[in-house]
Amino acid sequence: MASSDMQSALRVFHLPFSFMLPQRVAAERGYFEDEGLDIELVERDRQQVDWKYVPADWTLTGDDNVDLYPVCKWESLRRTWSLDDGKIVAHGTFADLPYSLYTRPETPINSPADLAGVPVGVNRRTGQEYTAIKALEEYVDPDEIELEHFGMPTERLQALRDGDTDAVTLLDPHSTLADHLGFEQVLAFENHIGIVGTDSLAGDELDAFMRAYGRAVEAINDDPQAFREQYLAMLESDAEIAPALFDGVDLETVRESVTVPQYEVPELADPDELDGHLEWMKDRELIDDRADIRTIVSPSSQ
Repeated sequence: MASSDMQSALRVFHLPFSFMLPQRVAAERGYFEDEGLDIELVERDRQQVDWKYVPADWTLTGDDNVDLYPVCKWESLRRTWSLDDGKIVAHGTFADLPYSLYTRPETPINSPADLAGVPVGVNRRTGQEYTAIKALEEYVDPDEIELEHFGMPTERLQALRDGDTDAVTLLDPHSTLADHLGFEQVLAFENHIGIVGTDSLAGDELDAFMRAYGRAVEAINDDPQAFREQYLAMLESDAEIAPALFDGVDLETVRESVTVPQYEVPELADPDELDGHLEWMKDRELIDDRADIRTIVSPSSQ
């Protein structure tokens, strides 16, 4: 586990998604090491993930001995309160990477208002679930919002193509793949992420982590093309996992149309700002009504 000793290893959970590229870059380019941090990126085998990368049935800080992990901002509120899985230390949008909601062109869905009573395919207990609800509320009565679990991005795209659902949420580069598969985008909304740490995470370790992360963000934003292959690696690995989804698709054409986004550095957790999100969750019975923001956010961030 983490301690105030800057030489001890920090176990950092890594999500192989586009918005987490700076974390990978900081590790591979030695930016964490330059800050005196020994970082171990903890990853799950994609072949073994049938629901979501952040486990629903066990804790990361407890069962997996992880010191820091990224997760959807709203799910960070739920996990820290309901599972006692660490405290929120930072949050932000992380990148100019909105979620997109796609439909098949032959459906009668032409606008977000047409999604009233239509099941939308998401990955439950991830950013898509909460952000989709929040985005759809601007167009649809909350009682008419329906979400349905379809798992990972490739599984959601397959369900859309097979007609098992009429709408799904996606992030780039899978949204670019959806364009090439002929699906239509009807809504885009922001992706919000939180970073959760253990109670024993020292303030100087968090500061050093953020400096290294920020250095990676600056490097990517200064020369996006230099990181293009790393950004596209996720899409190519999915082509191996779900080859049928890529039938009839020119992967090289998809690659050429993908744009590496601009990234942002997470901000230290602000309990006053996060409290509004917590109250929204309480109003929709997505979290225990007794949940307290001062318990959820790390004292070192307040």
